Amino acid sequence: MIGRLKGILLEKNPPNMLIDVQGVGYDVLAPMSSFYPLPGIGAEATLHTHFAVSETAQQLYGFVTKGERELFRLLIKVNGVGPKMALALMSGMNADEFVRCVQDSNVSALVKVPGVGRKTAERLIVEMRDKLGDWSANSTPVALAAGNVQPELGQSQNALVADAESALIALGYKPTDAAKAVAKVLDKQKVESSEELIRLTLRGMMPA
Repeated sequence: MIGRLKGILLEKNPPNMLIDVQGVGYDVLAPMSSFYPLPGIGAEATLHTHFAVSETAQQLYGFVTKGERELFRLLIKVNGVGPKMALALMSGMNADEFVRCVQDSNVSALVKVPGVGRKTAERLIVEMRDKLGDWSANSTPVALAAGNVQPELGQSQNALVADAESALIALGYKPTDAAKAVAKVLDKQKVESSEELIRLTLRGMMPA
């Protein structure tokens, strides 16, 4: 079982990242909530991890807090919720926001997440309400060292759009919905990075 990784960030292509740990590159999937606080390429980062094995794949998932990892583990135990849906849920809202949705029985917020229908949303609320009754987000990220950070070059708008749309599609959104949502954000404001564009787009796709 791999429970923790500390190494150098080689690639960040949400929801994927590649971390070099003493010469071994680990391919890690993470929710956007864990991408936002990450340092730049070439910096050192530490992630709490969950290693999942299925009949068709072995995949490592990474989180900046133990609370996020625990929430992910609770989510994938719910009938009908797999790792992909769990990542989408944790990307559209942070852990505390998700817990509030469950505690407030906010079905309308949950069904905005790709793949989550009304029945799944209701099941999430029923099955997780008791488990999250004494929720503590444990929201202090694991150490993120500045290290020898390679400055990230400015991205052209086309590259920003491509990266953001690719990340949203990987999280389960339809290509047409992803394109429209990204365009809507860019019509209103200027963004400097793909992570910022993804964050703003996801916020816009979720109900207030």
